[in-house]
Amino acid sequence: MNKISLIIPVYNEEKRIKLTLGKCISYFKNKKIDYEIIIVDDGSTDKTRLIIKDSLSKNKNIKLTKKRKNKGKGYSVKEGMLLANGDYLLFSDADLSTPIEEIEKFIKVMKKGYDIVIASRNMKDSIIPIKQPFFRKLLGQVFPFIVNLLILPGYKDTQCGFKLFKKEVAIKIFSKQKINDFGFDVEILFIAKKYGYKIKEIPVIWSNSLGSKVNPLLDSIRMFLDILKIRLNDIKNTYN
Repeated sequence: MNKISLIIPVYNEEKRIKLTLGKCISYFKNKKIDYEIIIVDDGSTDKTRLIIKDSLSKNKNIKLTKKRKNKGKGYSVKEGMLLANGDYLLFSDADLSTPIEEIEKFIKVMKKGYDIVIASRNMKDSIIPIKQPFFRKLLGQVFPFIVNLLILPGYKDTQCGFKLFKKEVAIKIFSKQKINDFGFDVEILFIAKKYGYKIKEIPVIWSNSLGSKVNPLLDSIRMFLDILKIRLNDIKNTYN
């Protein structure tokens, strides 16, 4: 199997990053997959870096980015993607709301001729054993509607934090990314569509995780503003 680069953006994840790394490493080793794990620290102020450094001292496949100020999830994912050396590049949220094992389905789909495979919580066959709070569930329904209406038709869930890219495709897209916050997911898919890349959305297992950094009200406003920024960037030919 081709080499996989797993990019995990983190911000104050001291309570779960060790468990997340353990699950991912065990999976890759059991499946005999050539891998690297790139952890992008988005300015953590807790013990996240110390825990990661302990893990990487025991495993040469783990990499940790340099310490810096908080710049946003989008900035962090872009940073990790442009550092990756694998043939397939996957970014995943640090809480593994989508289990790492789901990557098997993604690779099978990608081998059918797709350039990008994205996870969806909103498809018919999606499995959600641990539900979201009502307001976040509502946001998860309203935001895709706005995205479809204003900028990117045809997708049920642009925001699920589990997306797989061919390396050359990721480099092309992320090098043009401008959005640093949560709206970056929409932007990278928008750029991918402009360049004619083949994208497949598939249902996944997804469990709501406590301790989410998302503020349903403020971040929904920011994501809406990000949509307007993407439109403006497109008018300015920023993505060409």
